[in-house]
Amino acid sequence: MAPAEGAGYSPVAMAASRLELNLVRLLSRCEAMAAEKRDPDEWRLEKYVGALEDMLQALKAQARPASEVINEYSRKVDFLKGMLQAEKLTSSSEKALANQFLTPGRVPTTARERVPATKTVHLQSRARYTSEMRSELLGMDSAGEPEQDVRKRSGVAGPRPMDEKQSAAELDLVLQRHQNLQEKLSEEMLDLARSLKTNTLAAQSVIKKDNQTLSHSLKMADQNLEKLKTESERLEQHAQKSVNWLLWAMLIIVCFIFISMILFIRIMPKLK
Repeated sequence: MAPAEGAGYSPVAMAASRLELNLVRLLSRCEAMAAEKRDPDEWRLEKYVGALEDMLQALKAQARPASEVINEYSRKVDFLKGMLQAEKLTSSSEKALANQFLTPGRVPTTARERVPATKTVHLQSRARYTSEMRSELLGMDSAGEPEQDVRKRSGVAGPRPMDEKQSAAELDLVLQRHQNLQEKLSEEMLDLARSLKTNTLAAQSVIKKDNQTLSHSLKMADQNLEKLKTESERLEQHAQKSVNWLLWAMLIIVCFIFISMILFIRIMPKLK
C-alpha cells in the first residue's frame, strides 16, 4: 500500500532507501559468491562488483545515508575489487602478498552475521593462497597431487628426507622474504608519514610568519590611515580659515570703493 501524502515520505528519500536496500542485497550476494569455490572462468562476480560500484556512486550522489555507512559500503566494495584483482595474478606468492594489503569490512552486512562476511572471505583466501604457496614449494603439481606420487608412477624415486627439509627451508625463506618486504614497506610508510609531518609543520611555521607580517602591515596601514585623516582635517580647517580671511578682505575693499564713489559724487558738484 502506498503511503499517505502527509506521512512525511519524500520521493528522494524513498528512492535512496530502495537503492540502499538493493545495494545491500547485491553486496550480500557478492560476499556469498566470494566465499564459495568458483570456476576460474566465472564472470558474474566481476559484473556484480561493477554494478555495486555504480550503485554506490548513485547513493553518494543522493547523500542520504550517513557518511560512516557510505564509507563501510565503499570499504567492502574495494575489498571485493582487490580480491578479484588478486585472483588474476599468476603467482601464488603475489596473490598472498596482495591479499595481505586488503582491508575487509568491519560491520556485518546482514543481522544474521556475527562476523563480517568480507573478513571471513579474507581469512579463507589467505589460507588458500598460503596452501598454494606451500604446495608449490613442496613440489605439488597443478592438480594438487604431490610430486612424489607422480615420480613413483613414472618410475623415479621420490624425494628423500633431505629434499623435504630443503623444501621446508625454502618455504621459510620465502615467508621470511615476504615478512621483510612487509616490514620494509611499513618503514617506508612511517618515513613518508614523518616527512609529511615535517613538511606540514614547516608549512604551518611559514604560514604563521606570513600571518604575523600581514597583521603588522594591516596595523601600520590603519595607523597611516588615521594620520591621513587627521592631516586632512587640519588641511581642511586651514583652507576654510584662508577663505574666510579672503572674503573679509574683499568685503572691506568693496565697502571702501563704495564710500569713495559716494564722496566723489558729492564733492565734484561743489568744485564746479
